[in-house]
Amino acid sequence: MSRIGKAPISLPQGVSVTVASNNLVTVKGPKGEISRMVDPDITVQVDKETNHILVQRPTDQKRHRALHGLYRALIHNMVVGVSEGFKKTMEIVGVGYKATVNGQIIDLSLGFSHNLFLELPKEVKASATAEKGKNPTLTLESFDKELLGMVCAKIRSYRKPEPYKGKGIKFEGEVLRRKAGKSAASAKK
Repeated sequence: MSRIGKAPISLPQGVSVTVASNNLVTVKGPKGEISRMVDPDITVQVDKETNHILVQRPTDQKRHRALHGLYRALIHNMVVGVSEGFKKTMEIVGVGYKATVNGQIIDLSLGFSHNLFLELPKEVKASATAEKGKNPTLTLESFDKELLGMVCAKIRSYRKPEPYKGKGIKFEGEVLRRKAGKSAASAKK
């Protein structure tokens, strides 16, 4: 049996879960509301007495085992998202590179001849900080983990960190594999 799939999901205070007849799971909490369709083979049960969600599969087929753990993890992320939320911080490394946030629009200055503008979905909140002596940071928050990851990947795709000087947009705490550069030219001199 799937170790992840068989673990019950505990519901925090203020979070409610409804399962429709067509396997549409809706999670409501203080931060927002998320809905997701679950495969018809997988059953989702809400136990009101113990305040837990149970995800069950019909057989031990490979497909059912895979879906069991997948949907349990997705529903758990929905519950954590509407109760606590998710947060990702990105560092912008490079001379003159910066980001500013105006409402739901991020203005990125990344060394191109023009600034890049990205409009955020209404579920995502952003803030930018620039302290002297440190790289500018961009912090994104949302209750939807999947959407937050997609927005972060889009921002990172504008200027991925390069391996020689490390310039670009990277996640906070991300370790980059650095390359040495042209050492052969300096050895000849």
